[in-house]
Amino acid sequence: MFEDPLFWIFVLPGLLLGLYAQSRIKANVAKYSQVPTESGITGAEVARRLLDAQGLRSVAVESTPGMLSDHYDPRAKVLRLSQQVYFAPTVAAAGIAAHEAGHALQDAEDYFPMEARTYIVPVVQLASQAAPWLFVAGLILQLDALTWAGVILFGSSFVLALLTLPVEFDASARAQELLVKHGIISGEQQVAGVEKVLSAAAWTYVAAAVSAIGVWLFYVFVLLFRGRSSQQ
Repeated sequence: MFEDPLFWIFVLPGLLLGLYAQSRIKANVAKYSQVPTESGITGAEVARRLLDAQGLRSVAVESTPGMLSDHYDPRAKVLRLSQQVYFAPTVAAAGIAAHEAGHALQDAEDYFPMEARTYIVPVVQLASQAAPWLFVAGLILQLDALTWAGVILFGSSFVLALLTLPVEFDASARAQELLVKHGIISGEQQVAGVEKVLSAAAWTYVAAAVSAIGVWLFYVFVLLFRGRSSQQ
C-alpha cells in the first residue's frame, strides 16, 4: 500500500495539512505562553472558574502528564490539563483550559455532535481494526461483498472525523466567549492570542478529516478501478 503512488496522492494532502497545523500550534502556543493573563490566574484556575460559573462544580480539574495532552473525559466527568497548562498563568494556557471547559459544558447540555462522537468511538475503533482484514480477504477470495464491507468500515473513521469538527469548533467558540465574559482575558493582544491558539488547534482536526477521507477514497479507487482493469 505504501509503495503505491496513488496512496500518497490521496493521503499526502492530509499529511501536509497536519504538519502545517502542528507547526502553527507549536508556534502560537510558544508565543502566547509568554503572555500573562490579565488576572494572572493559571489554566487550572481558569477551568475551575468557568466550570463553577456554569454550575459544573462536580466536574473535577486534574493535572495530567504529557505535552498538549489536555482533554475532557465525559465518562468520568473530569477535565485533565497538561502540566504546561495546569500551572501556567498565560494566555495560551487560558485558551486551552477554556476550550476543555467548553467540552464539559457541551456534555452538560447533551450537545448532539459530542454525544454522537462519544458513542461512535468504540465502534470506529473496532471497525478500523477489522476493515483491513476484510478488505484484503475480499480481494484474495474475490468476494465483492467482503471487500465492500471493508471499505464501508474504513469510512467510519471519516464519519468520526466529521463529527469531531463541530464539537471542536463549538468548544473553541464557547471558550473565547467565556474568557471575555468573565474578564479572564482582555485587550486586543490577549483576545487575538486565544483565537490564534485555538484556530491552530482546529486545523489539526480539519487535517484529520482530510486524511481520513483520503484513505477511504484510495480504497474505493482500488476496488472500483483496479478491480475493473483486472477483469479486462
